[in-house]
Amino acid sequence: MSYDVQAVRDRFPSLASGTAHFDGPGGSQVPAAVADAVRDVMTSSISNRGSVTAAERAADDVVRAARRAMADLLAADPSGIVFGRSATALTYEFARALARTWQPGDEVVVSRLDHDANIRPWLQAAEQVGAVARWAEFDPATGELTPDDVAAVLSERTRLVAVTGASNLIGTRPPLAAIARLVHERGALFFVDGVHLTAHSAVDVAELGADFFVCSPYKFFGPHCGVLAADPGLLATLHPDKLLPSSDAVPERFELGTLPYELLAGTTAAVDFIADLAGGTGDRRARIVASWQVAGAHEDRLRDVAEAGLRELPGVVVRSRAGSRTPTLLVTFADRDPADAYRFLAGEGVNAPAGSFYALEASRHLGLGDAGGLRIGLALYTTDAEVDRLLTALGRFLGS
Repeated sequence: MSYDVQAVRDRFPSLASGTAHFDGPGGSQVPAAVADAVRDVMTSSISNRGSVTAAERAADDVVRAARRAMADLLAADPSGIVFGRSATALTYEFARALARTWQPGDEVVVSRLDHDANIRPWLQAAEQVGAVARWAEFDPATGELTPDDVAAVLSERTRLVAVTGASNLIGTRPPLAAIARLVHERGALFFVDGVHLTAHSAVDVAELGADFFVCSPYKFFGPHCGVLAADPGLLATLHPDKLLPSSDAVPERFELGTLPYELLAGTTAAVDFIADLAGGTGDRRARIVASWQVAGAHEDRLRDVAEAGLRELPGVVVRSRAGSRTPTLLVTFADRDPADAYRFLAGEGVNAPAGSFYALEASRHLGLGDAGGLRIGLALYTTDAEVDRLLTALGRFLGS
């Protein structure tokens, strides 16, 4: 299938501003159809979910449609789709619920590669119940986190392993299925932060071996909320804190308060947008897979172009080196501050932010401290001309 990037861009009103957005890892731009879906729900006759009035049924329909959409996106069971305020909030909630099943001396494993949202909740939950936290280290020279790195810290007391699906800092995609096999051989659970991965690849939760998988629609062209996918049977074994009159059914027992119906409608629209990218045929899941094949090829080609151009610039060090990675490049400079590059590029209408982006442990492990580097995130709406514009502007910055 061919990929018409201009036709894709035409569906994003914000791109008409002329700004070149390389800031997608922090939140993507939004297609008009997603904004329309949010507006339509907010201006419709709707109320809390129920079955008596038309307004109640409309709310229920929105929720059910969003569960089906996310199930198609992640190849998951709709009954195991949990909505929350953010991926971070959901991880905290599940860390508290899972910690109730741990005993003093049990162990949880976190990865040095991860966003802090898949580290701190587990460290804090472990400390509260007397469990032990262990660290899986990645190779700072290659950016790789291997199954052997995880195996080195597993034991008979391991209860949970938390690993990123893709590093939001350097793009590394660890071999999740291989890691999952090791985790499950120990009888432990595998929690995957898929926030960065889901924005660039077709996800199959079962194939990855994830017992829990979290993601954020606002990273893949949707509104600000969080989603967790798990087997409904596994969810039924967990008992989070909840209000007495609220439903104890799965997945509702994990959803605190009234759901944001307008955001769920926007989430469904974002999934439909992805499914329609390649103009394929078949059911929504098949079209999602086909879309990511062509969009992913576009992103990877541009990543190679950008990386080759960056290596020609004096004093630039590309920190993204793993064999399997997203179209995300972290760069530093021999004698310039990445924050200065960030500000210079902003003046050129090129958005490429600098920092550690909540991946503090990864940034420190790379020897970059808390400052991190300049992150260049390509997306399915990025063009060759924008990559040229970025490289040209960086050349001017380095020559100034």
